[in-house]
Amino acid sequence: MRHLFMKLYTWERHLFQWINGRLHNRFLNFWLFYLTHLGGATGSIGISLLILAFAPEPWKTTALQGLVALAVSHIPVAIAKKLYPRARPYLALPGTNTFHNPLKDHSFPSGHTTAIFAFTVPYMAAQPALAFILLPVACLVGFSRIYLGLHYPSDVLAGAIIGTTVAAGTVALWT
Repeated sequence: MRHLFMKLYTWERHLFQWINGRLHNRFLNFWLFYLTHLGGATGSIGISLLILAFAPEPWKTTALQGLVALAVSHIPVAIAKKLYPRARPYLALPGTNTFHNPLKDHSFPSGHTTAIFAFTVPYMAAQPALAFILLPVACLVGFSRIYLGLHYPSDVLAGAIIGTTVAAGTVALWT
C-alpha cells in the first residue's frame, strides 16, 4: 500500500510541476492571479450578497443556498486542515512559482476550490444551462490554485468534492 501512495505522490508532484512550471506565461499569470479570487471569501460571499440583495426570485433563494453551502462547506475544510497538516507546495518543492503574499496555512484541502464549487453548484442546479459557464469557471479557479503554487492537484480535487457535496446536500434539503 505504501508503494501505491508513493507512486501517486510522485505522479501528483509531476503534474503539479508541469502546471506550475511549464505552463507559466504572462497571459495566465495575469488572468489566473485575478480569477483565483472568485473562490476567496470576499469574492464568493460578496457576489452572493449582491445577488441576494438585488436579484429577483428565484435567484435570491439560490443565493441564500450558496451562502449556506459556503458556510457549511468550510467546516470539513477546517477539520481536514487540522487533521492533515500538509505543507503548501511552494514551501515543500524548491523552484515552485508563486506570487506575492502566498498563504502560509495548510494546503489540504483547497478552501478557494471548496468555496467556488459550494457557491456555483446551487446556480447550476437551479438553471442547468449555467453549468456551461459556471463549471469551467469553478474548474479554472481550482486550476489557478495549482498554477499559483498554493495547492497540489489532490487538494483541489478534495475541495471540489467537498464544495459540490455540501452544495448538492444544501439544495436537496432546501426543498
